[in-house]
Amino acid sequence: MTTRLIYVMDPMCSWCWGFAPVARALAAQAGEKGIEMQLVVGGLRRERMAMDAAGRQRTLGYWRAVHEASAQPFDLEAGLPDGLVYDTEPACRALVTARSFDEYLAWPLAMRIQQAFYTERCDVTRPQRLADLAEAVGLTRGEFADRFDSQAIRDATEADFQWARNLGIAGFPTLLAERHGQLALLTNGYQPLETLSPLLARWLEHNVHA
Repeated sequence: MTTRLIYVMDPMCSWCWGFAPVARALAAQAGEKGIEMQLVVGGLRRERMAMDAAGRQRTLGYWRAVHEASAQPFDLEAGLPDGLVYDTEPACRALVTARSFDEYLAWPLAMRIQQAFYTERCDVTRPQRLADLAEAVGLTRGEFADRFDSQAIRDATEADFQWARNLGIAGFPTLLAERHGQLALLTNGYQPLETLSPLLARWLEHNVHA
């Protein structure tokens, strides 16, 4: 594909959850012109120890800010799952796994992982929970689990992370528009639809069928 949108995100990035309705609307806007949106995972955090109380409170502060900016739902009362080790690689790898079966399945799985983490207090760093969520969006549990654990999918996930790093992308969500290998930045960070829709419309006008 020579013309596409590229959405670089992490399902455990709260601003990406806030941006989810915007991303869907922009994907639909581009789709009207025959342009598809591809999902790339960025790899937000690779923690190795459970979050302490200060970290949990700090994260809840981020969640409140996202909720206020986007109106996306969060369980602000219960907060984060108990004992959470904030390693986003497994959730990202789940999306790469879904993408390997069918590129379009990454989108409903991303939404389901985000809903589970932010509104249902589900620990989406755990492979069993990710397999549950993958099954819920139509993937075969055993096949998903086998591929999720494979070295090929681990490498493909790391390749996404490296691609984003090589472009200097350090924050999410990031939305890029590509035509013939030339990338244009539509946003790095949360922006409301009313800001981004006109930008995308101008890009589509100048780059589709040009």
